[in-house]
Amino acid sequence: MMKNQLAGLMKQAQAMQDNLKKAQDELATIEVEGQSGAGLVKVQMTCKHDVKRVTIDPSLLAEDKDMLEDLVAAAFNDAVRRAEATSQEKMGKLTAGMPQIPGMKFPF
Repeated sequence: MMKNQLAGLMKQAQAMQDNLKKAQDELATIEVEGQSGAGLVKVQMTCKHDVKRVTIDPSLLAEDKDMLEDLVAAAFNDAVRRAEATSQEKMGKLTAGMPQIPGMKFPF
């Protein structure tokens, strides 16, 4: 009976690993948008933090360089926060009920 339980546990672990891999692959295709300056600067990236596009309103090009740099940084930070929140939500559904190791974050 112990052998059957171990085989069942191994099967569950493999299924969980497959589900996590699928979710991680899906996150690579989900895109989020970060903004700053009331939408004057936008950064579009995947939940795997691959930047797809940076959009800067032309009105900002004549502005102060330092301010523009700050707005771009803020838009990137907003996009990263949105990507992480989306990842947490997606992975949280898969890892619900799993015992968590202190200090370990999903996805790996």
